[in-house]
This record gives sequence, structure tokens and C-alpha cells, in this order.
Amino acid sequence: MPRVVTGEFRGAVLQAPKGDNTRPTTDKVKEALFSMIQTRVPGAKFLDIFSGTGQIAIEAVSRGADRTVMVERAGAACGIIKKNLEKIRAEKDTRFELMRMPFNAALTKLGEAGEKFDIIFMDPPYKDAQTYCMQIADLIVKYDLLREDGILICEHASDTDFETSVINLQSTRSCSYGLSVLTFFCKENGEGDVN
Repeated sequence: MPRVVTGEFRGAVLQAPKGDNTRPTTDKVKEALFSMIQTRVPGAKFLDIFSGTGQIAIEAVSRGADRTVMVERAGAACGIIKKNLEKIRAEKDTRFELMRMPFNAALTKLGEAGEKFDIIFMDPPYKDAQTYCMQIADLIVKYDLLREDGILICEHASDTDFETSVINLQSTRSCSYGLSVLTFFCKENGEGDVN
């Protein structure tokens, strides 16, 4: 079961759906991710696409993000997200917003509202990660959803080809953790690298 690693909701054990439809980010990958972006999270606007259990968004707020938007189209996963928000007593917390719709509709809606994010995280089904990352990067560029120094992070499989050169953002680094890889992107000529 996923758990909140540190911060305001530290130690909370979150629910995850049964079955193979949702694959929550492992604690090892989550800890590595937040270790790399820890200085960016406080005060950030955070977008979590393919939110699944909501654990990445919850961790971001726990570590000081001002606002998170979770995008998830699956009804069962949205039910789990709501239960997890109840578990941390945040079901009415305005720092969390859940958009139950496909990512393209959500990004269009956010773009038309003029939203901009410091950090965009996506954990798509591994078999479709390349395709979804290309589509999401195109929408990010079209609607200018990333701040100038913002970053997009895509979690994908280590045993599947993932070609960054075809993605409409600049790849800055990839880090492997067993079966998972985190690949970071920023705007072309942007300052969104993580060091």
C-alpha cells in the first residue's frame, strides 16, 4: 500500500485499487522523485496526470505545494482518490482538485483557463507511455501550461523503448529505478533542469 513519506500527512497509509488497472508508483521511485524536486515543491502548482491513487499529489501537498490538480478518468480510481483525501482529512481542502476526465480534455480546460504549473507529473500505462507523453507535451506547448522554469516528469518502463527526441519538449535527464524510469523535460531553452 502506498504511504505518505514526509511532511504534513507523513505516515498516512493510502488505499490502492485491486487488480492490474492501476499501478501505483512504488515508494522507492516516489522517494527518489521527491528527493530530486524537493526544493521546487514548496509553494508550487502541481499537476498530476493519470493520478491513480492520488498519492503523488498528496505527497506534493504534504511537502508544501500550494495547489495540486489530479487528472484521472477511471471511476474506480477517482473513488480511491476521494477515499485517500478523506483518510488525510483533506476532502474539502482547496489545495486539491480532482478532474475526472480524459487528460486531453483536462489539459484543454486548464489551458483555456490560463493555468500554469511548476511541476507536471505523469504516470501513464507503461505500454502507452511514449504515445501519451508525446500527446501531453504537445498540449503543454499548445496551451503554455508550464512556467518558464517548470518541469514535466514522465514515469515509464525501463524495459520499453522511450524516444525523447520525438517529444515536443527538451529532455534534461532520465533516472532508472529497477523497472521504472523517471524522464525529465523542460521548455526548449528553458531552465527546468533538476540538479
